[in-house]
Amino acid sequence: MKTTDFLAFDIGASNGRGIVARFDGERITLHMVGNFENNFISKGELGHWDFHHILGEMKACFQKAKAQGFEPACFGIDTWGVDYGLLDEAGELIENPRAYRCATDHEMEAAWEKVSKREMFEHTGIAALNFNTSYQLYRRVLSGDEALKKARTLLMMPDLLGYYLTGEKGTEYTNATTTGLWDVKKRGWSREIMAKLDIPPDIFTAIDRAGTPRGRLKADIAKALGVPQVPFAAVGTHDTASAVAAIPGEGKFAFCSSGTWSLFGVETKEPVLTDFVFDSNFSNEGTVQGGFRPLKNIMGLWLIQECRRVWTREAGKEYTWPEIQAMARATPPLQSIVDPDAPRFFTAGQMPRKIQDYCRETGQPVPRSIGEIARCVYESLALKYRWAVERLGDILGEPIQSLNIVGGGIQNPLLNRMAADATGLPTTVGPIEGAALGNALMQAQALGLVKDIAEARALARASVETTLYEPQTTQAWVDAYGKLQQLMEASA
Repeated sequence: MKTTDFLAFDIGASNGRGIVARFDGERITLHMVGNFENNFISKGELGHWDFHHILGEMKACFQKAKAQGFEPACFGIDTWGVDYGLLDEAGELIENPRAYRCATDHEMEAAWEKVSKREMFEHTGIAALNFNTSYQLYRRVLSGDEALKKARTLLMMPDLLGYYLTGEKGTEYTNATTTGLWDVKKRGWSREIMAKLDIPPDIFTAIDRAGTPRGRLKADIAKALGVPQVPFAAVGTHDTASAVAAIPGEGKFAFCSSGTWSLFGVETKEPVLTDFVFDSNFSNEGTVQGGFRPLKNIMGLWLIQECRRVWTREAGKEYTWPEIQAMARATPPLQSIVDPDAPRFFTAGQMPRKIQDYCRETGQPVPRSIGEIARCVYESLALKYRWAVERLGDILGEPIQSLNIVGGGIQNPLLNRMAADATGLPTTVGPIEGAALGNALMQAQALGLVKDIAEARALARASVETTLYEPQTTQAWVDAYGKLQQLMEASA
């Protein structure tokens, strides 16, 4: 039986993976060939991604795939959104890409003096988030940044990595839509917004779609690695878009891509630009099929990841996720609730103390132990999921029938159970490596092995195992949701 191998690079804000997807004509199986850490480097007020570290680890994955007997017929790259690199006249990276977590509200609010918050939304469909590419670039404008003055090309992170491996420049649609510089009505870069913010328009490249071939591995790189010149394809380069492409759901379902961020949304053919979407600070990001994902960014597992970092440092040992979940299970439920999206939780550092301070300031029991803090985080996330689901139903004009959760976060069965109970929805979890699978499906489309998103999702359904959690909603969950709503209203 003939098989086809795809090498999917799925790179997140905490780690990166090289995963081979083997297609036998009926189903796809995933095989991890490389896994590496990815953390930004703090430098003063700014943080930068170690670009050449990421690139080096990706090159190693080509060799590891070969050593393990795989022969990739194509490769594709997905990462988080909004972050970018600047190339000079010679096509060289001017500096390491800046990390979105170092953004502040100052440049966003300053930008609104040039173009209002509402006008930004009507042009781009993107929520007002201080880390949007538009505001990151405006920070450079305000400071007279030399790198921006030297720049001749801007490439989003996955496209930048692809350029260094292939020599081909391009910007894929789904990541372009995260920037706050893409016009959802004109379906192209918003030169009007760029002009008002003094952002040079000529540094932006042409946009292509997921499932489009885009060159192949450079000859010199292939020779140095001892591998063939593997073809390269634009995939859903925003990791959430790739993950959503792999969701085996049908009907009126909401999705959650669960990881450092929890991204909650639905799929629509056109952007939803209503007052409700604007007031709820939802974004219209792109789908691999060229449509839109009205969605909400929820802080996600970042809170517990940061807590774990502190606990590890203080204890001199690394607590495993199952250990943390076990401690949470052993703790009384629904004692204290936080709004995961409260501004204080966005930045790194002393997360357990921030959670304790929030509970103290809002008159709730202060969680002390690892189990108490972890349970507070998990329950708060599940309740924020309900908030997001209710608003997605309002956007669609009809209730959400089910919830599909994908991504690394589904490896937490406690949170999965809480999600079903808090939302009151049948909740299907899987696949774990949704972004990698969606990445591979678009590579298959680029090679003509998959026709469209319908065929891609049919292949996903044939390839992945999922788990269904039926809701067991109690009055305690209903009361806790009321508490979350009160907390959000008080801070609005």
